[in-house]
Amino acid sequence: MASVETNLARRALTAAVVTVTYNVLEGLISIALGAMARSPALIGFALDSFVEALSGGVMVWRFARAERLSEAEIERREARAVKLVGWTFVILGLYIAYESGEKLWRREAPAPSLGGIVLAAVSIATMYFLARYKRRLGEALGSRSLVADSVETMVCLWLSVSLLVGLGLNWTLGWWWADPVTGLVIAAFLFREGHELLTEGHCACGGSAEGEAEDSANSESTPN
Repeated sequence: MASVETNLARRALTAAVVTVTYNVLEGLISIALGAMARSPALIGFALDSFVEALSGGVMVWRFARAERLSEAEIERREARAVKLVGWTFVILGLYIAYESGEKLWRREAPAPSLGGIVLAAVSIATMYFLARYKRRLGEALGSRSLVADSVETMVCLWLSVSLLVGLGLNWTLGWWWADPVTGLVIAAFLFREGHELLTEGHCACGGSAEGEAEDSANSESTPN
């Protein structure tokens, strides 16, 4: 691996570690605030943070000791990482769809919480920076998995916006349905992105070695 790519890979690994650390802390704080306010929105936000930490953990695995890997090993690890990130999209989408649907069915309004509002605001700023930074690194490295991880981070940003807006609208105007409706829209986006990544990951993992073997066999059998 070239020195420039090695440096980019190390920066990607650092970004992944920061993502995992922040989201674990955010999730723990959100659970505590949600328990105090009896807010299902904050509890759901905590679980979203843990799923984002899982996606970040996949990126830690993807870029750990990247400079010691051959090009073939990097491609195989990249394909697996794409598939794993795709599954985190599906898991997060299922949970958000369930929580949003249950809130609409039971007409559960998210409870106002000053701590939750502050947490959502901090998360918006943090996720925006991380998403842009990881996307630039992913594009520079040609890493589909890191770009996908940046998309999931951006989705978490919109979930933070949803939490902030939902709490605010419910508090000021009584629009209890604002938060779950936004959640359903985000869940649909996650399912679409997850399906694309899993389909791509399946093709990459299942077809790469077989395709290379077939191409090699064909080239050997073709007369000069």
